Amino acid sequence: MNYLLQEDFAVETRVAIIGIIVENDDAVPKIQEQLTKYSEYIIGRMGIPYCKRDIKIISVAIDAPMDKINALTGKIGRLEGVSAKAVYQKSID
Repeated sequence: MNYLLQEDFAVETRVAIIGIIVENDDAVPKIQEQLTKYSEYIIGRMGIPYCKRDIKIISVAIDAPMDKINALTGKIGRLEGVSAKAVYQKSID
C-alpha cells in the first residue's frame, strides 16, 4: 500500500485515472484551475481535441487519497458541459 504523510498520520493513496469529456469550451479555464489546485497529486495528464465532434478529451493520472480523487472528479464533473469519471487501482491488501 502507498501512504502519504498528512498532519502527523499516514493516509492511504490510490492510483486513478480521471477521464474528462469537455463539450463547453468556457469550462476549460475552470478545469485548469481545479487541476492546478490538485497538482501535487497529479502524475501526468493528456488532452486530445476531437475536432470531428467538437469536444476535448482529457485524461489525468493521479496518486492521491480517495477523498482528494473524489473531490477533484466531483468538482470537474459539476461544471456545465463537462463529464468526469474516475477509475481506481484495485486496493492492495
